[in-house]
Amino acid sequence: MSASVLYDAPGPKARVRNLIYSVVGTLLVLGLIGVIVARLAAEGEFAPAMWDIFNYAGIRNNILEGLLATLKVFALAAVLSLAFAVILAVGRLSDHKPVRWLATGFIELFRSVPLLITIFALWVGIADTLWSDLLHLPGSIDINSMWALVIGLTIYNGCVQAEVLRAGINAVPKGQREAAYALGMSKTQVMTTVLVPQAVRSMLPTIISQLVVTLKDTSLGYIILFPELLQTTRLIAGNTLVDGSYPYVPVIIVIGTIYVALCMALSSLATWIEKRGRRAKTGITVAAAAEPAEAPGVLDVTGADHTANEPEGPDGPSVTKN
Repeated sequence: MSASVLYDAPGPKARVRNLIYSVVGTLLVLGLIGVIVARLAAEGEFAPAMWDIFNYAGIRNNILEGLLATLKVFALAAVLSLAFAVILAVGRLSDHKPVRWLATGFIELFRSVPLLITIFALWVGIADTLWSDLLHLPGSIDINSMWALVIGLTIYNGCVQAEVLRAGINAVPKGQREAAYALGMSKTQVMTTVLVPQAVRSMLPTIISQLVVTLKDTSLGYIILFPELLQTTRLIAGNTLVDGSYPYVPVIIVIGTIYVALCMALSSLATWIEKRGRRAKTGITVAAAAEPAEAPGVLDVTGADHTANEPEGPDGPSVTKN
């Protein structure tokens, strides 16, 4: 029986005890779910009329528009946060102290401030003050709130992704950096062609996990009245009256299922990219030994034949000196 380094392998009694705990815990969870479902059914939340609202074209269009708005914000925030993360990570690793201190202070500041506060401050400061009062530019609150949400997500997730990339860059073996400098590469070339690509590849699971968090954080747009998926859910559930009650539970279940499907699709994409990266043929292939181009035949062992034909002296074969 093999034992783990971290803990001893459980014996027969421990395995039976763990099995009992697992069965009891599963039954308790299933029982709790059953009680919740029974209470909701008693309140009429699973009545056919409650679910019939999704057959209306207007509600389906509202859900589709909210989904597209969520995906739009996520796509913008994902791309911008990754680009911003590279800049912050390079600044954090800079040899210039002012640049390094500025990047470090920025990262620590916005990692400490709650994302909701950042989004709300950007919405109030940019949408109302800068956009309307100072620049006097026309525009609706939806456009302004969208960019406030995108910038907030970019700043926060860019700071988190920057620390992920910094850890990946520091994890690259030091010899590769020294070899690149020995070849005459500049620091920018070393960073962009040697360190960053390997850091992204090694930290890809963590990067994708943070992108999943970014996707879920788009739901904070409902605070600033951006019509994303959660705000659409509130509008549908709060403005649709079915038999004297509002269909909050059916709408939450449907929208929650959409969120779960989006996160699972993104996780599946990350798994596929990771497996594809493992199958990729990387590294330097050692070339087979070949005949020198300038002096062919030098590898042939002919010295022994010439030596064998020389006359032997008293102390062995004589050597002719030119």
